[in-house]
Amino acid sequence: MTQHDVHTTARLYLCTDARKQQGDFEQFVDAAFEGGVDIIQLRDKTIEAAEELELLAILQSVAHRHGRLWAVNDRADVASLSGAPVFHIGQKDIPLRSARKLLHDPTIIGLSTHTPEQIDAAIAASPGRSGLDYFCVGPVWATPTKPGRSAVGLDLVKYAANAVKQADEETVGGVVLPWFAIGGIDLGNVEEVVQAGASRIVVVRAITEAEDPTAAARALLDALDAAAA
Repeated sequence: MTQHDVHTTARLYLCTDARKQQGDFEQFVDAAFEGGVDIIQLRDKTIEAAEELELLAILQSVAHRHGRLWAVNDRADVASLSGAPVFHIGQKDIPLRSARKLLHDPTIIGLSTHTPEQIDAAIAASPGRSGLDYFCVGPVWATPTKPGRSAVGLDLVKYAANAVKQADEETVGGVVLPWFAIGGIDLGNVEEVVQAGASRIVVVRAITEAEDPTAAARALLDALDAAAA
């Protein structure tokens, strides 16, 4: 399995800020990876590009040590300069086609979706090496990490699950586009997300606010397993 394919098995995706208040970025991401997090994305709108690149160098080193993936959000220039294996874009960020022109091959590119129409477009954009590699659905529940964005609820998770299943059935070779539920997901509601059809989740506070990030990550993976059983 190549690096480009690793994301297809990923189940737990973490977004974190630079952890300026805690001053423990390297220790935190190391602990999260130790707990089983598959991908860590640095997402912090308060830092400049130079500082982001410094933190990404740290994240890259820790991720390499654990054999895991790391991601850049929003800025294709930073993703290109850092050599990030994963790049994530929002609906109003740089278009997929433009991102492909700027980034090295084979960068994994993911997209945020918030409506059935956006999910359909993401699935349609997935075929081929130049297409989309994964998408996220949310926010399932309202979250302070996305102020002003309304919750989409579990119905959109169900829609995504059905849409991907249908696309899989219609695709020769049965290629399934990985997708993640995101937004307010924690130990208290992860079972509902799985029952709605998601097998992969993105979390923020469920790990970033935990006293023990390693234990928090392991508990979330255990909960995913239990809900899917």
